[in-house]
Amino acid sequence: MSHKTVRVRFAPSPSGFMHLGNVRSALINFLFARQKEGTFVIRIEDTDQERNIDPDAGFILKDLAWLGLDYDEGPLKSGPHEPYYQSRRTALYEKYRAECQERNLIYRCFCTSEELENRRQRQLALHQPPRYDRTCLALTEDACAARVAAGSPFIWRFKLDYEKTVSFYDLGHKTMQFDLKHFSDVPITRQDGSFTFLFANFVDDKEMEITHVFRGEDHLSNTAPQVALYEAFATEAPVFWHLPILGNAQGKKLSKRDFGFSLTDLRANGYLPEAILNYLGIIGHSVEEEIMDKEKLIETFNFEHISTTGQIRYDLEKLRWMNHQWIRRSNTLELTLLCQPYLKAAHVFYETLNSEELEKLVAYIQPELITLEESPQALDFLVNRPAPSKELLESHHLSEYKPFLKNLYSHLEQLLETKTDILPVIQKMCKEESLPSKNIFVLIRIALTGKTQGLSIKDMQRILDASEIKERLTVLFS
Repeated sequence: MSHKTVRVRFAPSPSGFMHLGNVRSALINFLFARQKEGTFVIRIEDTDQERNIDPDAGFILKDLAWLGLDYDEGPLKSGPHEPYYQSRRTALYEKYRAECQERNLIYRCFCTSEELENRRQRQLALHQPPRYDRTCLALTEDACAARVAAGSPFIWRFKLDYEKTVSFYDLGHKTMQFDLKHFSDVPITRQDGSFTFLFANFVDDKEMEITHVFRGEDHLSNTAPQVALYEAFATEAPVFWHLPILGNAQGKKLSKRDFGFSLTDLRANGYLPEAILNYLGIIGHSVEEEIMDKEKLIETFNFEHISTTGQIRYDLEKLRWMNHQWIRRSNTLELTLLCQPYLKAAHVFYETLNSEELEKLVAYIQPELITLEESPQALDFLVNRPAPSKELLESHHLSEYKPFLKNLYSHLEQLLETKTDILPVIQKMCKEESLPSKNIFVLIRIALTGKTQGLSIKDMQRILDASEIKERLTVLFS
């Protein structure tokens, strides 16, 4: 297919939030289209009305915009294959269904879900592979007509040729072959007359001239019947890549119970879109450098050497580290705007600051932030005077250093009033007394912020008023 212009699609169902598996699928399709100078299509799979809780896929489209995954054809954009909602393409599916009926490729199935489940359980009990037994294929035209006239509900099934083997090319697995005798005849409609995911996908991928289909490994079982449909219509099947499933730390499929599964959760907790895309763009294969923006991912993603693993472990700590790296690299003004909602929601004090004052504060904490959500906590000492416990102070040997700290304070009082840098004085006095300055700095930091790590003494002197610093330091010798 190298002679064809690359056309890929991301086809989510509007059944709620975007999860990381969706995002990775969208990203891989986006990267491939941009790298190969092809077309990236968004198509909304909304034929199953019972599962559609996101009208017009508004949330999904907003998520894609937030991530910066711009598309060439799809909802809200014109294109040669409109509409890009499957629920509005029923007439096209019906045209294909009618052709299938005319060519005797499909048949009506009147079996109820209870009957199908009973047969399935019986097959399992007999250690047989569960597969539709073609009960309704044996019905005569007159018998079918009588049932239809009586109002019996039915679905249409695509009749597979059990004598055939189908093959297709997968970037990860290379050429794959499947004997159709191992598959059930494929439902192409539901009892309400709507069309199934498998059939609608085939029709749309064929009509939209999709050259490559990149989707999760869990769709692998759908591929052989879809390829059979392509062959029935004498059309070349696309190249596939069934992406490894994202698993949690325990090796199970990532689910709603796992934090970070939902893009909504990550966004609400202050993860940057650049970090999320960067992380999803490098997991599962080795890279020379880990921090990459979209342009670098487009340039370096290697579609020639694909891992064949069935699952990739999702590492939240790695994502946190990556988010930290992207925050450190962020423009401080832009970072301030991102932190602003978290800060203002945490304390009314931040409402009183102008943009310049707020930016100065964010600049102080920027090197230590892992997520945007942590910004109020990083600056909590500013609006809430800490009350360090005796246990915390004594764990850092306060009693041993108390006489020195009291003497030190007498030397710092005047310097604090004149906003003179107190750091050299602390270092000088520690040296004179042969005391480890790092131990003294930790106790001072605990007194000023309640934490053992964080901002430097110099930064805290710039942020806090002299009178406030003096008040807080008294906990070290009172």
